[in-house]
Amino acid sequence: MAQPRQLYLFLISDSVGETGFKLTQAAMAQFPEIKPIYERYPFVNTKEKIDELIENAKEKNAIITHTLVTQGLSEYLQIEAANNNLTSIDLLSPLVRSVSKRFELEPTHEAGALHHLNETYFDRISAMEFAVLYDDGKDPHGFLEADVVLLGISRTSKTPISLFLANRNIKVANLPLVPQAHIPDELYQVDPKKIIGLTNDPKVLNNIRRERMIAYG
Repeated sequence: MAQPRQLYLFLISDSVGETGFKLTQAAMAQFPEIKPIYERYPFVNTKEKIDELIENAKEKNAIITHTLVTQGLSEYLQIEAANNNLTSIDLLSPLVRSVSKRFELEPTHEAGALHHLNETYFDRISAMEFAVLYDDGKDPHGFLEADVVLLGISRTSKTPISLFLANRNIKVANLPLVPQAHIPDELYQVDPKKIIGLTNDPKVLNNIRRERMIAYG
């Protein structure tokens, strides 16, 4: 069986470069007979670094893909690549220019703007995992790490509220209050401003519990 043909791909970015990597991977998936060799170069923010990468790309006859948003760098890379007979593909600028022209707005030229959004997303996931891990007082150590601690008797919506707040990147632990049950020592170490007590109307609680008993048979 014939060996797959190799293609070097230089992925250049002035941020992490994950966007360009995913797009380039998606394109190369259309050519299973070609073995792509990815070389990733994140945080490229000077013309001198671009000059160095151009020389490396020439040696390997690489195709360059890039997601440079720092003013001047994308244009410089395109010109230098053309001067050295290299293929260079700008993955962001055409769309950025089109949106800018249509709405008469200037882009921020902020490197890694999408990465900042991703950080927010992962913070939210972390808060959701925290809420599940420290739900119902499962581990008292969570009280010390939480942004908010919810206290309440059964059926006061501690868990739904914990998850609601977690969806807004707030780490929440909660503890059910049961008569004669021991209160964990860790709770007394929490800043009182972080502790919120939940209540409910007694009639509503009785109705909820009655329905629950009926459901249990």
